[in-house]
Amino acid sequence: MEERLEEIINEKINATLVHNNEIRNIVKSLDILPSDAESFAFGIVIGRLYNSFNYQCRRILKRSPTDQEFSEFLKILKQRQSEFLEKLQFND
Repeated sequence: MEERLEEIINEKINATLVHNNEIRNIVKSLDILPSDAESFAFGIVIGRLYNSFNYQCRRILKRSPTDQEFSEFLKILKQRQSEFLEKLQFND
C-alpha cells in the first residue's frame, strides 16, 4: 500500500478511537439490544474506515483500490481489532 495512504488510514483509525463517543451516542440513540451494542458499534467503525479507505484511494491514487491494497487494509484492521473492541465497550 502506498505510504501516504497507509498514514491516512492509520490517522483515521486513531481519530475513530479518540472520538468513539460519537459512535457510542449513535448506538445509544437507537433501539439496539445491549447484547448487540458492541457488535453494532464495531460495524460502524469498520464501515467508516472502509469508506475512508475507498475515498482516500480515489483521492490519492486516482483509482479504486487493488485487491492487494484491500488485503493490506484488512491486515491493518486485523492488527488493530483489539483496540477497537476495547474502546467500544458498553459496560457503563
